[in-house]
Amino acid sequence: MPADEQSRDIPIAAGPAIILVEPQLGENIGMVARAMANFGLAELRLVNPRDGWPSEKARAAASRADHIIDAVRVFDDLASAVSDLNFIFATTARERDGFKAVRGPVEAGRALRTRQRAGLRTGILFGRERFGLYNEEVGLADEIVTFPVDPGFSSLNIAQAVLLMSYEWMKSGLEDETQTNFSGPELVPATKEQLHSLFTYLEGALEARGYFRPEGKKPKMVDNLRAVLTRAGFAEPELKVLRGIISSLDRFSPAMPRGDGSPGDDPRRLPAAAARARKAEAGQAPNANGDDNDAPLGGKGTDND
Repeated sequence: MPADEQSRDIPIAAGPAIILVEPQLGENIGMVARAMANFGLAELRLVNPRDGWPSEKARAAASRADHIIDAVRVFDDLASAVSDLNFIFATTARERDGFKAVRGPVEAGRALRTRQRAGLRTGILFGRERFGLYNEEVGLADEIVTFPVDPGFSSLNIAQAVLLMSYEWMKSGLEDETQTNFSGPELVPATKEQLHSLFTYLEGALEARGYFRPEGKKPKMVDNLRAVLTRAGFAEPELKVLRGIISSLDRFSPAMPRGDGSPGDDPRRLPAAAARARKAEAGQAPNANGDDNDAPLGGKGTDND
């Protein structure tokens, strides 16, 4: 279908037109359309595509960016493809002769946004997969944009190049260039009272297990522990998580891991509890250690070991 029959009114807000010069593979065209859709670009122009148009391979590779594929405009030559545009960037990975200004992608994205807001129509030229743009094609552009790639491996897939410029276009329209589509939860920092309460609880749990050894080093060990916990800047929910962890370690033993039920349900304790009840009824006292003489498993009937 001739280009004039495919033309449509593209709103200026849609951003710069992406112009592919003699693209070779339908799959690459489809991936370009997908990259454009990711970052809000809508107008794709093709100059003399090698395998013709339309292309089912392009539609399949576009991954549901059908609105771009359906609106593609095809031109016989580059001059016709850019005739209605006010400003054009040409992408290239190598230095060119001439007097054109050369921009990086960040600066180029901002320049395109400024012109778009001024009501100008803009475009970005991308060359062939194998060797890019001819010098005379670059000559039709106003300025050059190049990417800071490794000079030893500077070739980009055409869809990758389009993705980079589409991203810079989108980013240039944000009030804050570090803005994201979603954010993490807003956590209120814990109060010092909550933090000191955790210190006290943790210190007590560690003291009960003989952590502070030798005794003379305890003050320094406590200082180090508090330094570690205060540097992180915990929020209140985070302190609750830590306190729950400490509580679990304080309450459960390796012999009775969490998930096996409450220590009160320890099957080793139930026979001992029943024995104590029987002895209490019979008026017998526990042994000198405060434990039952018939404690199970040959031990003291506790789970603290």
